[in-house]
Amino acid sequence: MECFVEQGEDYRDCMNKILAKYGDRVVPVRQRKIRIGGIFGIGAREGVEVEFYIPSYYSRTFSQPSSLRGQEPRLQAASAPAEVQARPETWTQAKPEHWNQMKVEPGNQAKPDAWDFEKQKERVIAAAGKDPTLQMVLREVRSIKEKIDAGENRNAGEEEHPSFTRLGELLEQNDFSPSYSRGIFERIRKECPLDTLDNFDDLEGKVLEWIGEGVKLYRAPERRPGRSRIFVLVGPTGVGKTTTVAKLAAAYGINGWDGEPLRVRMITVDGYRIAAREQIEKYGAIMGVPVAYAADSGELRKALSLFEAEADLVLVDTIGKSPRDAVKLGEMLESLSVCLSAGEAHLVLAATTKYSDMKDTMRRFAPFNYRSVIVTKLDETVRTGNVLSALADMDRPVSYITDGQSVEKHIHRADAVRFLVNLEGFRINRNRIEERFRNNGDTNGRSG
Repeated sequence: MECFVEQGEDYRDCMNKILAKYGDRVVPVRQRKIRIGGIFGIGAREGVEVEFYIPSYYSRTFSQPSSLRGQEPRLQAASAPAEVQARPETWTQAKPEHWNQMKVEPGNQAKPDAWDFEKQKERVIAAAGKDPTLQMVLREVRSIKEKIDAGENRNAGEEEHPSFTRLGELLEQNDFSPSYSRGIFERIRKECPLDTLDNFDDLEGKVLEWIGEGVKLYRAPERRPGRSRIFVLVGPTGVGKTTTVAKLAAAYGINGWDGEPLRVRMITVDGYRIAAREQIEKYGAIMGVPVAYAADSGELRKALSLFEAEADLVLVDTIGKSPRDAVKLGEMLESLSVCLSAGEAHLVLAATTKYSDMKDTMRRFAPFNYRSVIVTKLDETVRTGNVLSALADMDRPVSYITDGQSVEKHIHRADAVRFLVNLEGFRINRNRIEERFRNNGDTNGRSG
């Protein structure tokens, strides 16, 4: 027994071609959808491929269809009953009884019996007792089907496992995005044995570690002696950029995050809010940090030239802009070009922002080429899944976290632990988490 294939627009088209070429003794085995035509896949259309065979006791040499003349015959002669060794023309004239049922023109809507796979399956099974080769094929098909069914049943069992339901509720409760949650479930299926699913504490601990591993930390550039670092904060209105500038000035200029206090200077370009200018000037006076105001790009250039000669770190506070106002964002990008070309931009986002808005803001501020995300107002929410999902989806690192009003105390270098302990509903083993991510900053690059 030898198997053959035929391709066509659909199953009906394939069967008509098969019957025209080989007569009505064919037995369809299976069909599958394929792409046909086109060049390198372009312009291809959907079609069907039918695999079939001719039982050995019917095998014979066929006259070639006009489209195949000049080619070798596909079927070789074999010992077949005398009545089937006649020429194809004799078959066409005799027209066996079921030929009319099989030869269906495109306009006929009835489904021919010969095209019914259930009936064909019955015929194949009935013929198996006569053909040893066919018996072997059927055994292989049954084996493959059993393996497929076993895999489907296993996956269905995983979906219904109580741990999946319970974990899904926790992820949703913490505002993780659907795509982030799907990634977690896929990893569980690949890496977790059944006994882990049965022990939810173990599963929960493993998922927490995966979430922590997914937090990408910002790697600060090496300080260059004799050159000041220009640090520009951008972002929408109301996220706390001015307060964050003051907190960074205190952290580096007073607390000495880099070992010793740096010479820090602050520049504000927010001329629309008088309170913002007064606020940052007040912070500067308290900390002893000089502050400059720049109304336009020209004044900004002068302030940078002045401070670059005397400062280790220059912090630039910018005007809050709606991410949906593309014109205003473009104007701000142009006015900040003088400091963005020599410095680094960082996007400030509030942890209270919902996932979709956070992701949209990150996308719209992309022209500023920001190096990292600074997450503010972490103390105002118990859900951080929105932040972690957006950071993961946009593949952005996080550099700093703020979690209160105190300028000196409530700013931290970002690490995975601060996000994990803020998750609601998860049973957090703080010691285990801190032990696991103790060197998180060193592993992913020290943020600063």
